Amino acid sequence: MEALSGAAASADSEGSIDPSTTQLRLVNRLLHRWREAASDGVFPSIDNIDPWVIGDDWKDCLLIAIEAPVEASRLIAIGEHLLVRPQWQWQTLSVAEVPEDSLISVIASRLHSVVALRDCVIDEGEIAADSGMILYRCALLPLAADGAEIDHVLAAVNCKLVPVASTRQLP
Repeated sequence: MEALSGAAASADSEGSIDPSTTQLRLVNRLLHRWREAASDGVFPSIDNIDPWVIGDDWKDCLLIAIEAPVEASRLIAIGEHLLVRPQWQWQTLSVAEVPEDSLISVIASRLHSVVALRDCVIDEGEIAADSGMILYRCALLPLAADGAEIDHVLAAVNCKLVPVASTRQLP
């Protein structure tokens, strides 16, 4: 589960690593790039996202092709930091088929809001994991080949595992 730590962390003035700073940057960075591309009142297309997602950022992103109904939407790409169940044949999964106890399912459940609002959606929360809680923050960014009809959603996801505190038995 260490892979859930997200993109490489930055060092502060003393050289210590602060992963929470980097985690916030991913969502903010991609949200900023999406807003710049959507500034003319049209959604950017899937063809525009490659320049936005630089380096290791793809490891913390999810790309979904939107279908009607939204539950039939398909996973196109899952970054390796989000793929905590490598045995999934995720390339064949619709969002309705993703196991409900997964972070991807929680993120995919926000697709209705993106489509209904016709805007980006920022979400944060927590989900139980085998060895603790996963804290997450994500931006779901609508994309449209024609600038208007949402056909894909790019999700940038920061997450980290907070292990269950061990309980000490008293003698």
